[in-house]
Amino acid sequence: MTMKIELGLDTFGDVTADASGRLLPHAQVIRNVIEEATFADELGVDFIGLGEHHRGDFAISSPEIVLAAIAGRTKRIRLGSAVTVLSSDDPIRVFQRFSTLDAASHGRAEVILGRGSFTESFPLFGYELNQYEALFEEKLDLFAALLKQEPVTWEGSTRPPLIDQDVFPPIENGRLKTWIGVGGSPDSVVRAARYGLPLMLAIIGGDPNRFAPYVDLYHRAFDQMGQPVQIWIMTETLTLLLITLMLRQKYTAICW
Repeated sequence: MTMKIELGLDTFGDVTADASGRLLPHAQVIRNVIEEATFADELGVDFIGLGEHHRGDFAISSPEIVLAAIAGRTKRIRLGSAVTVLSSDDPIRVFQRFSTLDAASHGRAEVILGRGSFTESFPLFGYELNQYEALFEEKLDLFAALLKQEPVTWEGSTRPPLIDQDVFPPIENGRLKTWIGVGGSPDSVVRAARYGLPLMLAIIGGDPNRFAPYVDLYHRAFDQMGQPVQIWIMTETLTLLLITLMLRQKYTAICW
């Protein structure tokens, strides 16, 4: 089986220093990210992902807005979050923002849903950390229903129910490309397979061999459902990428 590799970039909009050692203003960091993405598009990079954080050392708190600015400056690069913290957001608003981005970019929007590696968004938006698991589980369930692009009837414990509710704007062609971001939880791997969503593995550091069992688990879950598997590997270095690819050669690998 032929293995396809796509190359991309991701950033949290880290607040860096100028030549004199002074920290750049958050606004300048955001402008720099837009310029970097424009240059990446010119070079033929396939994807750019912007992370969501709500803390002083990262400038990007609203990836979709920055991605929309990038969409207006680029032609082909795909535009995604890395990740969208679904637990502390509203699934309907997330869908609407990314469907709007998809329209503005002529079908280049993608969303990677995750729980996030930091928890500052929970108190900021009024959520309790003891609901960490329940919030993501229920909101993912609602988001999966929205992907069908039909009137939604849904009920859970974390928000009022929906009855035959239409959500706009719809995706113009197909459906919104949606990934589940996983940093090392077997439950999250199984959850992605259960909803039929592709898996994004975040290898931030350490030995990539420790992720091989998650790849195997995802394959087994999808084999039982008879569906094709798609996995992206998010690595910090090309060395990690190459080692990871050697762990398993039968899936589609996309890395940045």
